[in-house]
Amino acid sequence: MTVDRPLRVTFILALCLAVAACGGRRSGGPPGGLLGPVTVGSSQDEKTPYSGPPGENPGQYAKSSIWDVFGPNKSDQSVNVNRYIWAATLDVLNFLPVQSVDPFTGIIVTGYGNPPGGGRAYRATVHVRDPALDARSLNVSLHSQGGTVSPATARAVEDAILARARQLRIQDRKL
Repeated sequence: MTVDRPLRVTFILALCLAVAACGGRRSGGPPGGLLGPVTVGSSQDEKTPYSGPPGENPGQYAKSSIWDVFGPNKSDQSVNVNRYIWAATLDVLNFLPVQSVDPFTGIIVTGYGNPPGGGRAYRATVHVRDPALDARSLNVSLHSQGGTVSPATARAVEDAILARARQLRIQDRKL
């Protein structure tokens, strides 16, 4: 009976040390620990060496210990899009049939359609990247049946979308 209790305490302490040793490297020490550099990626040319703490590299494993698995998932990030740019895009490109819309990533993909008064068919892919009403928040890719269109045409569509977004914001402030 007297030997049983210290044996249990020793076993529990050894188990706690084993679990604590499963944790990742927080700071200091050579990159990759005892095993050398660890590579992350799916193919040979996409592999990058792991050399820092979790969260530095977007493609790396973000959990560093067994206890982090039970914490909140930091990889579930929501991307906010500007509602005025989103509505203006759908308003300006209303002549194009919408094929796919993903408001969580801010991507609108349309099919081929003819603009009013034009004879050439276009399709567009629009990416709204930021919640700011800014030109950097919008990326428009236009294609015709003959290939990509000139950058000036894509810029004109971006300008039309941004002008309409500003109009929608001004109308919203008057209410």
